[in-house]
Amino acid sequence: MSSTREKAAKVESTTVSADGTRIAFEKSGGGPAVILVASALADRSDTKKLAGLLAEHFTVINYDRRGRGASADSTAYAVEREIEDIAALIDHAGGSASVFGSSSGAVLALRAAAAGLKVDKLALYEPPFSVTSDGFGPPTGFAEQIDTLIAQDRRSEAVKAFMVKAQGMPSFMVGSMRLMPGIWSGLKGMAHTLPYDIAVMGDTQQGRPLSPEQWSSASAPTLVLTGSKSPDGFQRAAKELTGVLPHASHHTLNGLNHGAVAMAPKKLAPELIEFLRG
Repeated sequence: MSSTREKAAKVESTTVSADGTRIAFEKSGGGPAVILVASALADRSDTKKLAGLLAEHFTVINYDRRGRGASADSTAYAVEREIEDIAALIDHAGGSASVFGSSSGAVLALRAAAAGLKVDKLALYEPPFSVTSDGFGPPTGFAEQIDTLIAQDRRSEAVKAFMVKAQGMPSFMVGSMRLMPGIWSGLKGMAHTLPYDIAVMGDTQQGRPLSPEQWSSASAPTLVLTGSKSPDGFQRAAKELTGVLPHASHHTLNGLNHGAVAMAPKKLAPELIEFLRG
């Protein structure tokens, strides 16, 4: 007799992307495959608890995006390489899979679906598009600022700038995080991947409506989720995206904010399970 614990046993493995880069992942559970795509400054540890909850219903592939955790990296970054990473994971899963992503990871998951990968269902938590000219999103010249800080190996400053200017986190909160060496050192260790997420976002944070031509080829059934405690910009982005995609719906989860994937997975998981099983 198999137990839930046995079904959710984790297997660590790697796959090789199209450019030869090794991508590390944990596979757990059983049933239809679901791939989890982490946000900026996060690796698979950020989605570990969510993966455990989903593994009671699905085969969950929780991976480290390139340049993070146990995954390797390439010398020249391109968003297309990250899409190829997801393609390699889908191949490993048997040729098709559902995909869940949060924040910029949601946009990467969306780009993968729009590129024609075999995505069964697509679930997105708070893709940070800026669709109106109200100041939501990073300021002009932000990408260049981050590039400069990374080139000068000023990793702490790059992390702080991203959290304050791109994520809207209060400076005092970032300051308190810097007093937690274990957490801050992990964030600094992934600082070099900040330009990757900025590239994933592309020109979608400039206060303009989304282009239907760019996204409408993502034809899989899609659920766009937001938290009721998140800034209004996320709600506007979700409604805009839902109107652009051919088969999408939007649902706001009461009491959640932008950090729900790591901080409140038990509140997020039921909505995902219902959608992915439906």
